[in-house]
Amino acid sequence: MGQKTDLAFEKNKDQNKILVSELEQKLAQIKLGGGKSKLEKIRSEGKMTARERVNYLLDDHTDSIEIGALAGYEMYEEEGGCPSAGVIVVMGYVGQKLCVIVANDASVKAGAWFPISAKKNLRAQEIALENRIPIIYLVDSAGVFLPRQDEIFPDKEHFGRIFRNNAQMSSEGIVQIAAVMGSCVAGGAYLPIMSDEAIIVDKTASIFLAGSYLVKAAIGEEIDNQKLGGATTHSEISGITDYKAKNDSDALNRIKSLMEKIGDAPKAGFNRTKPLTPKTDQEGIYRLLPTDKTLPYDTYEIINRLIDQNSMEEYKADYGKTMITAFARIDGWAVGIVANQRKMVKDKNGETQFGGVIYGDAADKSTRFIANCNQRKIPLVFLQDVTGFMVGSKAEHSGIIKDGAKMVNAMANSVVPKFTIITGNSNGAGNYAMCGKAFDPRLIVAWPGSKMAVMGGEQAAKVLLQIEKSKLKKEGTKTDPKKEKKLLEQIKSRYDKQTRSYYAAARLWTDAIIDPLDTRKWISMGIQAANHAPNDRKFNMGILQV
Repeated sequence: MGQKTDLAFEKNKDQNKILVSELEQKLAQIKLGGGKSKLEKIRSEGKMTARERVNYLLDDHTDSIEIGALAGYEMYEEEGGCPSAGVIVVMGYVGQKLCVIVANDASVKAGAWFPISAKKNLRAQEIALENRIPIIYLVDSAGVFLPRQDEIFPDKEHFGRIFRNNAQMSSEGIVQIAAVMGSCVAGGAYLPIMSDEAIIVDKTASIFLAGSYLVKAAIGEEIDNQKLGGATTHSEISGITDYKAKNDSDALNRIKSLMEKIGDAPKAGFNRTKPLTPKTDQEGIYRLLPTDKTLPYDTYEIINRLIDQNSMEEYKADYGKTMITAFARIDGWAVGIVANQRKMVKDKNGETQFGGVIYGDAADKSTRFIANCNQRKIPLVFLQDVTGFMVGSKAEHSGIIKDGAKMVNAMANSVVPKFTIITGNSNGAGNYAMCGKAFDPRLIVAWPGSKMAVMGGEQAAKVLLQIEKSKLKKEGTKTDPKKEKKLLEQIKSRYDKQTRSYYAAARLWTDAIIDPLDTRKWISMGIQAANHAPNDRKFNMGILQV
C-alpha cells in the first residue's frame, strides 16, 4: 500500500511539474508580444518595448505580479491574435510605493484596443480603486481596433468606462501618472489628460483627437503629426502635458522621481508579524495534488505548505468537516482560510461525506467563521476545490439551500479583502460560495490544471447528449450506440476545452494562472495592497432566514 502511495505521489509530482513547465513556455511565448521582428522595429525607432519600460520602472530587488498575462489567449485568431490583450498590467513597487502599471504593447497591432484589452484595462483600474494605490499609464496605442468597435465602444463596461474611472480616482485622491511614449489618438487622448500629471516623449510621442491624414480629409489642412500633437506642441503651445522627456528612459526616471515624493496614507491596519516559512516543504504540493481532479487528497497537507509554520488555529475542527476554516498567517499576514476538504470524512452520525462537496453543516460553519473574520478585521483566503453543494432528499429536507444562501450572503457582504485561489475544481454554486469572480475577490488566481464549469465534464456531456438526442429524434434522425459514443466524445471535448484554466484566464475570469509555489507571494502582495485602503463599512448580512 505504501509503495503504491509513493508511486502515486511521484506521478503527481511529475505531472504537476509538466503543467508548470507548459505554463512557463506559454508565458515566454506571450511575452514576445507581436513577435521578435516587431519588437526589434520598436527598438530601431529609439523606443523601449512595453516590457522593457515596465521592468525599467520597477524598483530593483522587489516583488511584482503580472495581472492578466494570459488575457486574450487563443482569442481573435482570425485577426492574428492578441497576446496578453495587447497591454501589460503589473502590480509592483516604483519609488518604494506599491502601484499598478499599465503599458500598451505597440508590437501587438500597434497597441490597438481589442474588447479584451478594454476589459483588462478596467481590471487594472479596479485594482487601483479598491486598494487606493497609484496607477501609472505608459501610453503607446493606435486606439480602438475598428473591426471590433461594436464590442468595445458604447456599453457600460467598454472603452468609455476607463475615463469615468479616471475621473472617479481623481476625485478620491488616487494618484494617476501618464507617460505618452508613442501614439495617443482619438478617445484615448483623454486618458493622459484626465490623469494628475502627463509626461510626453519628444519626437516619438503624439497626442491628438485626429491624425494628420484625417485632418486633411476632414478640413483640408495639411500638417504633420509632430506639429499637430507632438511634445513641443503640447508642452509649449497647448499646455496639455506637464513634462517633456528626451527619450523613454528620461520619461520613466521622471515617473520614479514623482512617485518617490508621494506622501504616506492611512492604512487599513491588517495584522502582520515577522514572516516565517511553512513548516513543510512547499514543493510537496506537487506530490500531493492529483492532476486527475476527481481524485481525493488531504487539503490540510496543502494548507501546511502555504501558511507560516505553527500559525494555524482551526475553527470548529470537528464540525462540518468538508470545509476547513482556520486562522493562520501567510508571509506574516493574519488571514482567515476557508478551504474545501478534498478527502472523504465522517459526519457526526458516522456517515461518509464526499470530499469537495459543501454540506449544510460545512456551510453553517463557514458562515460563522466569515462573520468572525469581518468582526476582527482579518482578510479572507478561499482555497477552492469544490464540486458543488450536496444534493438529494436528505440534503434538501435539512435545508441545504438555506445554509448555502447564508454562506453566500456572509461572503458577499464581507468588508474585509477576499483572495481566491482555485486549486482544482470550481463548479456550480460552489464557485459562488467560495468567492468566485462575481463576488469581487481582490485577486483571483488558478493553479495549472484547475477547471471551472457549471458541472463536471462527464456529467455535463451526458446531459448535453440527451438534449442532442432529443433534438435529433424530433428531426426524425436515429442514433445508434456507435454514433452516440462519438457524439458524446465530441461534446465532452468541446465542453472540456471551455472548462480549462487557460480558457478562464484568457477571458479574465481569473487574474492569472500561477505556479502553486508563488501562491504565498500573490496573497501577501494582495494584502499589502489592500492595507492601503481603510474601510469604515460595517459587516451586515441583512435579512436572512436563520
